[in-house]
Amino acid sequence: MILSSKTTLRVRYAETDQMGIVYHSNYLIWFEVGRSELFRELNLPYTEFEKQGLGLAVIEANCRYRQPARYDDELIIVTEIENMTTRRVVFSYHVYREQTLLAEGKTVHVFLNQEGRLADVRKYDIWSRLEPLFAKRE
Repeated sequence: MILSSKTTLRVRYAETDQMGIVYHSNYLIWFEVGRSELFRELNLPYTEFEKQGLGLAVIEANCRYRQPARYDDELIIVTEIENMTTRRVVFSYHVYREQTLLAEGKTVHVFLNQEGRLADVRKYDIWSRLEPLFAKRE
């Protein structure tokens, strides 16, 4: 079972500031790209959660910047499911240019129902596809 994913992307000019360095908030966007790709590789795109009335809301996000990324750099975003319970998921991220670690971060998400309340994912059909991931995390 895949619990981590590598996503490659190239820094666009619009993602940089006047100094030619990637603006800090773009890393959080790249984290989302990594999460989406990881779930896709697990055959669980976000649309599957939404079809069942579930959302994944970010309740915490952090990023530590180690080295700058610049326009046209090719980056690798490594995304991992660090921890998952029936109510929340923790992802970790590492952003590389070749072998150089540029940034690392973490996001914490909770499952929400259509009313925006905390949801227990075991009550949804998608649980049968998520449950095998729990065995891998123990």
